[in-house]
Amino acid sequence: MRFLILVKTGERSQPGEQPSRARIDAMAAFHQELARAGVLLDAAGLLPSAQGWRVRYDGNERTVTAGPFDDTGLLAGYTLIQVRSRDEAMEWARRIPNPAGDGVAEIEVRPLLESDELAPPVEAVDRSQRPGAAGR
Repeated sequence: MRFLILVKTGERSQPGEQPSRARIDAMAAFHQELARAGVLLDAAGLLPSAQGWRVRYDGNERTVTAGPFDDTGLLAGYTLIQVRSRDEAMEWARRIPNPAGDGVAEIEVRPLLESDELAPPVEAVDRSQRPGAAGR
């Protein structure tokens, strides 16, 4: 089972202030632990929303809006893991270092929808055959 761990932003992360060296080191150590256990698939931090955009859909029309965004709950980063069970994912999630150091923070953990869970089932696509995969 694959789970996406979404790290929510803190008040200081959107203006572009980098996390402290201690927080970066703590998260790096956690990701190394996940890798040693063989469950880490991917992880990355995200740049502030000022460097991104949103696309709003209304039927066939699309509206692009440039950041920054003032929403609470913007994402600061993610970790993708593959584990045997929901309980194992929860155990790993509880061990994530606090993204806000000593402050208040929140992460969200969501299982990925696997192709065999769709009705009707969809044939799995080899990721290396997807468009744009050659340069990765």
